[in-house]
This record gives sequence, structure tokens and C-alpha cells, in this order.
Amino acid sequence: MAVRTTARSGMRRTTSTTATGLRATAVAVLVAAALVSCTQGKTDGGLGADPSVPSATASADPVENADQAEREAGEATEDPNAPAGSAPESVGDAFATLQATLNETCTPGAGDCAYFLGRVTRELTELDAAMRADGRGPGYFKQPLADMKALFDTLGEDRSTPHLEKHFSEIVSTRDGVNTWMQAPGGGHR
Repeated sequence: MAVRTTARSGMRRTTSTTATGLRATAVAVLVAAALVSCTQGKTDGGLGADPSVPSATASADPVENADQAEREAGEATEDPNAPAGSAPESVGDAFATLQATLNETCTPGAGDCAYFLGRVTRELTELDAAMRADGRGPGYFKQPLADMKALFDTLGEDRSTPHLEKHFSEIVSTRDGVNTWMQAPGGGHR
């Protein structure tokens, strides 16, 4: 073992200990780099990536990324033990999630409507299904179901952000009208 005293600090340093520490650090850095490389290959579309899983960097479009994030969040909250085609949620639960959007809005054309309009439309769709499945029957929810049907007929199958922005006022007024009906005495809130 070689011992050397440095002139500046007056400290004694063992050469073999320093060399061993440097070798250990170099090995740790190489292992970490290899792990990061392997992990990135599986998640960012690199070698070894699962082609059925969309790449996290596949789209630079923030609207598409927001839509994808919303879909993934919805999938993550679904009960994995629920049988396929399980019954819709209760009217009260579906209404609560719609009601959570009441203080939210956006400005069509400003680029901030993708999430908001997608969410309100999805919440209305889920409330529609819950009302139709409710034990009181769809006749009990005649007015809100008619309002939502009119909206869905107007929207058709196109759920793109530009199309939803085009029908911003219809979407928001339907949401507000359903909220008013549900909150009224004798409404569906009970």
C-alpha cells in the first residue's frame, strides 16, 4: 500500500484506496447508464419497445397528448374486477362528476378547450347512460335526456376539439340545464 502526503493539505492519502473508490464509482456509473438505456428502450419507442404500446413521445400535439392522458386516466380508474359491460354508475355519482365541471370553462380558439369540452361531453354521456339504467326509468328523466339527445345529435360522432369548440355554447348550456333540472325540487338528484 502506497502512502503519499500532499503538499497543499498536509493530508495523507492511500493510493490503493483512492483507486479502488474510483473503480467502484466507474462501475456504478456504467451499470446505471446501462439500466437507463434498457429502460428507455422499452418506454420511448427504442429497441425492445413493445409496438402495441404508443410511444410517450409519439405526438408533439398537446391536444392529442391531453386526449391520450385523459383516456389513460379513465382506464386507470376503471375497476379491473368489474365484469365487461357492467352497469353504469348511479345517477348521483354521474351527476356529481358532471357538477364538478360547473366552475370550469375555456375560450374556444385559445387552445385551452380540449380537456374541458372532452370532459363535459364524456360526463354528459355517462349521466345519460346512468339515467337510462336507473330504476325510476328514462321517463323520470325525460327533460334532461331530451336535452342530451339533442346535443348528441348535433355533435354526431365527431369529438375532435375543433368540432367541440364549434358547439361550445350547446355543450355548456346542456350541462347547465341538466344541473338546473337535477337541483330543482323533484329533480333527479334524490
